[in-house]
Amino acid sequence: MLDIKIVNGIIIDAENKKSSAGDIGIKDGKITAVGNVLEEAKTTIDAQGKYVSPGFIDIHMHEEDLSLTKKMEYDIADTMLNMGVTTCIVGNCGNNRQSIEELCQFIQEKGNPVNYMSFIGHNFLRSQVGSTDIYNKSSKEQIEKMQIMVKNAVDFGAVGVSYGLEYCPGIDTEEAILITKEIQGRDDLLLAAHYRKDAIYALDAIKEMAQIGKESRIPFQISHLSSCSAYGNMTEALKLIDDIANSGIDLQVDAYPYAAFSTYIGSAVFDDGCLEIWNKDYDSIMLTEEPFKGMFCDKELFEKARKEYPNMLAVAYVMNENEIVQALNHPLVMIASDGIYRNHSGHPRGAGTFPRVIGHYVRDEKKMEFYDAIYKMTYMPAKRLQFKNKGLIKEGYDADITIFDYSTILDKATFQDPQVRPEGIEYVIVNGKIAVEEGRTINNTSGKFFKRGEA
Repeated sequence: MLDIKIVNGIIIDAENKKSSAGDIGIKDGKITAVGNVLEEAKTTIDAQGKYVSPGFIDIHMHEEDLSLTKKMEYDIADTMLNMGVTTCIVGNCGNNRQSIEELCQFIQEKGNPVNYMSFIGHNFLRSQVGSTDIYNKSSKEQIEKMQIMVKNAVDFGAVGVSYGLEYCPGIDTEEAILITKEIQGRDDLLLAAHYRKDAIYALDAIKEMAQIGKESRIPFQISHLSSCSAYGNMTEALKLIDDIANSGIDLQVDAYPYAAFSTYIGSAVFDDGCLEIWNKDYDSIMLTEEPFKGMFCDKELFEKARKEYPNMLAVAYVMNENEIVQALNHPLVMIASDGIYRNHSGHPRGAGTFPRVIGHYVRDEKKMEFYDAIYKMTYMPAKRLQFKNKGLIKEGYDADITIFDYSTILDKATFQDPQVRPEGIEYVIVNGKIAVEEGRTINNTSGKFFKRGEA
């Protein structure tokens, strides 16, 4: 007997960008049958009129800070589940919010709403070896220590290395390449980077990331292009990315569907000159946590928050939406949330990205094609991560499945209330267990920590 049978659904073939009516059988965490499934099941889901999709894969987001949640609750993992994401890649932008080993142990003991895999972050490693001045390069001895730590993390099961170049101006290109010394030439890994600088500096930043990928001989992922180049030069940025990829460098990109970014107010992103680069004023920056939750800055508040609350998340409304759409439609760009929260505060992208793409940009605005969007949030990231068992609805694949109502799916999270559950996500199945049922979370511990090569 099957554990679960989904009947009457519109099953999406993300690889071939089409769909067909049929049933799905699930047993022991795997998809065992697709088509006309006659075998009985313990639980039957009637998906009449609904799309049955591979669970969404978020290749770029930021995990919980366990020191804030005290390991007693989930923060962003819950919102990921709510919007149909079943697998997330964490440790991005050079920033692990705790060690990979600690995160892995926590999930092995407690479970997780969704599956996690992790990068090892360069900036995190710098802090571990005492290279704490973000404006200075690491010493030779510190770099040698990081080389060993990178190798150890990869041996443990890290996806690869992530960089936060803008957050740490002292990292030069040489250091970024040198820390990969022990893993160079491995095409089973992935490098990912938050660029050096945005707006007028975006093209130079893209060239630097391509150089890191070329010299390390490791596939490279440009993180959240939406916040790098949506300031008037997206066309030039995408052409440059095409040229680099066509030259033989393995380069791909991700982007999120919002014209505002979010990061820590005390970070180097907000150093002197940022507003001039963006051609904006202080009132384009909103603070997201108490005692300034929802307040837009003036010069005095901006400086006070930077000095007294450097770890507070801020939202900067500085990008051009038409260029966001341009990025999302490019064939080398996949969809990712870049979601991050602190104490349930932050940017709505961590709760709304995937429903927003389908409901807003595909259905309502008709600015993206349906199957292209699904491909960019399922099979495309699965291929990029070299998953063998995720990203498709296919016999033998992991039963990570999202069922949604195309007529109602839409993000509901706002910049004032950034974790509101979206509409239209009817069911989410994680590792063969129902996690969301009729729009309600009934199980948030079925997710696992996967080491590289296990998914």
